[in-house]
Amino acid sequence: MNFTKPFIMTAIALTVTASLSTVSARELVKVDGSSTVFPITEAMAEEFQKAERGKTMVVVGISGTGGGFKKFCRGETHISDASRPIKESEAKLCRENRIDYIELPVALDALTVVVHPKNDWVDHLTVEELKKAWEPAAQGKVTNWNQIRSSFPDRPLKLFGPGTDSGTYDYFVEAVIKGKSSRGDFTASEDDNVLVQGVANDINAMGFFGLAYYEENKGKLKAVPISWKGGTPVGPSVENAKNATYQPLSRPIFVYVNKGAADKKPHVQRFMEFYLNNEHAQTLVREVGYVPLPAKAYDMALDKFTKRLTGTVFHGAEVGVGIEDLLARAPR
Repeated sequence: MNFTKPFIMTAIALTVTASLSTVSARELVKVDGSSTVFPITEAMAEEFQKAERGKTMVVVGISGTGGGFKKFCRGETHISDASRPIKESEAKLCRENRIDYIELPVALDALTVVVHPKNDWVDHLTVEELKKAWEPAAQGKVTNWNQIRSSFPDRPLKLFGPGTDSGTYDYFVEAVIKGKSSRGDFTASEDDNVLVQGVANDINAMGFFGLAYYEENKGKLKAVPISWKGGTPVGPSVENAKNATYQPLSRPIFVYVNKGAADKKPHVQRFMEFYLNNEHAQTLVREVGYVPLPAKAYDMALDKFTKRLTGTVFHGAEVGVGIEDLLARAPR
């Protein structure tokens, strides 16, 4: 059969219009924020979209925790992934824009310090040694490994870490340096895969990021056990994060949900109910390399979401706090 050109163009136009209509007809959940929490939310999004049979689309971005909160508190996203609690300045921006938020821990992470697999001189580091390498006073001064520990070789020290918009950076600075910032002369990126490649390609490198990115790249990296307060060095793992022996670098990670979006958009509510379902969470959080919360904690989080309890339970930065204790606190 021969078709005329106008007929073909009309058919193409109708097809494109139909495709666009199909996309626009799908309910959209917008998420952005932490690269650390991204693997969990992405896995949840994929399974939720399958369960919704194409009815709902979940878009997950990576702007870093700080970048995600900026979008969230301006009302540009429904959910914000965060690898640290919301800061007062961010909470203030949310208040100014009348964004009420529900703070929900979704997993535990073991922030992981890594070196090149051929690094044969580091078998562990103390928190004090990490501080010596990363504190602001080290900038331009602590540039060799033997300045961290005299028995280490005279080799240049190359540092890789998350950018300052990252919640992982904020938590590391608080837990290790006990301050608000680190040295600035390190290779920074909001993309953890860039950090993985940086350390994997340089025998003199040290870096840090979430456990999932280490687990995904075990063949390229060596995890460093950490000694805290003179204790026995403990390596990062799911089990050690769960039993709280890996300190002070074990931490809860979060999602923040716009209450108004949850109230007015049933697809946002359905996604969060799926996310906090104990069976889904236990399976998917573990699959992507993180530590699921205890079953009771997911039940408490779902109850908090259902009751729309808004605000944060944190009073400044906190290290080593128990997850069920957090969920039992009244938000402020």
